[in-house]
Amino acid sequence: MYEPKDIAGKLSRLFIRNPLTPLLGLFLLVLGYLALSLMPREENPQMVVSGSTVIVALPGATAKEIEKVIVKPLERKLKEIKGVETINAMAMDNVAIVNAAFYIGEEKEDSNLKVYDKVLQNMDILPKGAMQPIIKPLDIDIDIPVVSVAFYAHNKEMKPSELYDQVKFYQHHINSLENVAVTNVKGGHKHQYNILVDLHKLSGYNLSMGQIVQAVQALSYNVPTIKNRTISNEIVMLGIKNAIDEADDIGNIIVASYGGSPIYLKQVASVSKGHTIQEFKSAMISMKHEDGSFSALQEQVTLTVSKLQGTNAVLIAEAVVKELEKYTLQLKEAGISYVVTRNDGERANEAVNELVFHLLLSIVIIAVLLIFVLGWRESLIVTFSVPAILAITLFVAYLSGQTINRLTLFAFLLSLGLLVDAAIIVIENIHRHFHSEDAADMDADELMTMATDEIGPPTNIATLAIILTMIPMAFVGQMMGQFMKPIPANVPVALIASLFVAYIFTPYLATRLLKKPGHTKEKKDA
Repeated sequence: MYEPKDIAGKLSRLFIRNPLTPLLGLFLLVLGYLALSLMPREENPQMVVSGSTVIVALPGATAKEIEKVIVKPLERKLKEIKGVETINAMAMDNVAIVNAAFYIGEEKEDSNLKVYDKVLQNMDILPKGAMQPIIKPLDIDIDIPVVSVAFYAHNKEMKPSELYDQVKFYQHHINSLENVAVTNVKGGHKHQYNILVDLHKLSGYNLSMGQIVQAVQALSYNVPTIKNRTISNEIVMLGIKNAIDEADDIGNIIVASYGGSPIYLKQVASVSKGHTIQEFKSAMISMKHEDGSFSALQEQVTLTVSKLQGTNAVLIAEAVVKELEKYTLQLKEAGISYVVTRNDGERANEAVNELVFHLLLSIVIIAVLLIFVLGWRESLIVTFSVPAILAITLFVAYLSGQTINRLTLFAFLLSLGLLVDAAIIVIENIHRHFHSEDAADMDADELMTMATDEIGPPTNIATLAIILTMIPMAFVGQMMGQFMKPIPANVPVALIASLFVAYIFTPYLATRLLKKPGHTKEKKDA
């Protein structure tokens, strides 16, 4: 009886007649299907990009003063932080903006904390009168939306602030969806009371703009409600109605007193209820008709939706579209329509499905080629090994927190030609032994074990050599390293899985599909 020496022969003997072998194969395929269904889908791989923006306001300072007393000192201090690649700054009247970008791959949390600590430790370098610095970290997963929806009104008489209010209502409901990180409304105009001061009248009453601002701000404070209890334990609530309900309320503000007579705001300014006229940026949209023509440009309000890191862009995009469909009737009554201008979930799903299709197509091509080289039975055995290997690789990728994207599937396509090597080598050696004259009197199981054990050491070494060529990719830095990360993470797993699948399932299937041909020996006279 043949005694195997390598792990290949030992695995072959262990599983060749084991009743649990088909259950193991089915179990692996189920694991792969579950991993393919549960893994988050994205169009592009996740990138670790770190950076922070520091905003410091100094009211009344010019751009040159801002650059001298804020921008340059902050730049010097931020350059002391380890891992900072570039620093960009912008000095404007009254405010300084300094951006610190870290090398790609630096941990976001650590980088943000470094910037925060460095700024707070050097507050003494800021000039007197500078306001508290605002530190805003950069988060590429949140800052880049996966869904954008443009809302526009059919009624031209609808005020921009009314459209903005409608979009804010839908934003509140979409923001409560699962795995939605941030929602933003862009291009809209908020409600606002606009005060246009007549400078001639202002000088005639000997008033300043500071008095106007101070008077308006004094009325904008909230007065708290007073709560108390009576002897009979009844709750008494006293409140003050909002002092600003209409434009006339603002016009009746007393800004000064001259000779015992009050001077009202309406005497030196005109007050109107409208929208934010100081926002000069706006977004426009034009719809394409069935005849190919385009409608006139009109203002629109865009709602953007960003997802949490590592979540499924497909499911989030579908949830946003379904949520908006609930308000179809309400939107129609309000004279508002919308169009999805960006849907990364749909694009990611199409990209993944297309690559999966090409993956299956490659498997079919390999199977057809093997039919002409080895035979249809041998081709069937090798073809089974591919989905089993991919199932193991997908499940390991799912456990490691990876997502399915174009780079992940590219790694699978790259390794597809390597995955069948072990199975082809095993089945070819089995085929050779089956057709050998020395195998005429040998047991089929023993023949399978011996054939698998023979090719074990060279196949193991060849697979290990290929794996070693992939490992250096894991140490590539910067953006290229982020894009290449799925290759060294998945190809070695797929190659190791291909060895175990070839050693376990190829002999098992060969004993049931292959038939040992009859051998005849010619007798020679001595």
